[in-house]
Amino acid sequence: MPGPRKHNGLEKSPFYLTARPIKGNKGAAAFSLGFMHETFVRLDSLCVSAAAILLPYPLPSSKASGCNLIQIILYTMGKKRKHSETHVEVPSKKDESAPERPKRTLMGWKDKGEVKESDSQGFRNKEKVMITCSRRINYRYRHLMLNMVSLLPHCKKDNKVESKSSNGATLNELIELRSCSSCLFFECRKHQDLYLWMAKCPGGPSVKFLVNAVHTMEELKLTGNHLKGSRPILTFSANFEKDAHWKLMKEMIMQIFGTPKEHRKSKPYYDHVFVFSIVDDHIWFRNYQITVPHNESDKVVRGGLDKLTLVEVGPRFCLSPIKIFGGSFGGPTLYENPFYISPNQIRALEKKQKAGKYAKKVKAKTRRKMHELSNPLEPDEFAYMWK
Repeated sequence: MPGPRKHNGLEKSPFYLTARPIKGNKGAAAFSLGFMHETFVRLDSLCVSAAAILLPYPLPSSKASGCNLIQIILYTMGKKRKHSETHVEVPSKKDESAPERPKRTLMGWKDKGEVKESDSQGFRNKEKVMITCSRRINYRYRHLMLNMVSLLPHCKKDNKVESKSSNGATLNELIELRSCSSCLFFECRKHQDLYLWMAKCPGGPSVKFLVNAVHTMEELKLTGNHLKGSRPILTFSANFEKDAHWKLMKEMIMQIFGTPKEHRKSKPYYDHVFVFSIVDDHIWFRNYQITVPHNESDKVVRGGLDKLTLVEVGPRFCLSPIKIFGGSFGGPTLYENPFYISPNQIRALEKKQKAGKYAKKVKAKTRRKMHELSNPLEPDEFAYMWK
């Protein structure tokens, strides 16, 4: 017995129509049609109605015996159904997307309504500060920079920058690449002088300070200790409201040292204070921890600040303002400190004072020699006895 008929790839399709001639039927034009590759119908001049039933399209009006194989195949391929028959209504899918999750904060979950209200408020503080230093910086000043990095959770530390050849262009490019809006740049010169640049990028302004009286946390070894990443309370002395340049410095310090609310690296606690005070036209910085008694009898009532105490943490430094520029790391000079004396001038005066001491010693020696020449000693009569 012959084996099962092999089907090619096209015949496996349920809508494929095949036409084959039947052997042994010489009189009439007989052929077979295969539909769904399983059903075969014998067609001749007497069974045209059977072909019309199987085919989805009516055959031509001419006699079936006169139609050859190619005409029927072309007719069935070229005939199209009406658009109404082929159109299938697709049921509309329901919105199966997952509901939007409420916003999660450190204090818990927020409802959707609260999230929309907070988003519609408008301004949101997205301050980011880049902290970097120049090459050939002293180890003491480098430790001060690392202390500032640990105090500001919204800062980004970058590699050292060559300060002489950049002229601010390299720093502005780095700040833009790091997606920051402010910068603290520690510039060290002659391995002993430290300058601090506070700049708002890219439009400015920027302030240049001379840093004096530096004491790091490791050097002080104070007993205060606050939570890392917590938000600080910024306090300023009343002197900041006197002049316009002090107001500008206060605003810049508030924007740079103030940690944004709900920052991803910050913690929603206030357990330390940054103190900025003006004394002798210098800005003095201190960092204190807020301590609360832990005994049940000494619990602090809300609003009662009598039992709160401050313990210093560090670091300490003093800022002497030099100039305020209109741009970022340069631009027109908005303010210049008339009482500022550069450390190079101070060292030159000290050298002159030391040189004056040496000149006094030389003058004293010449006076002594002149005195000896003008007042010679008389010869001793008994000097030979002791030889």
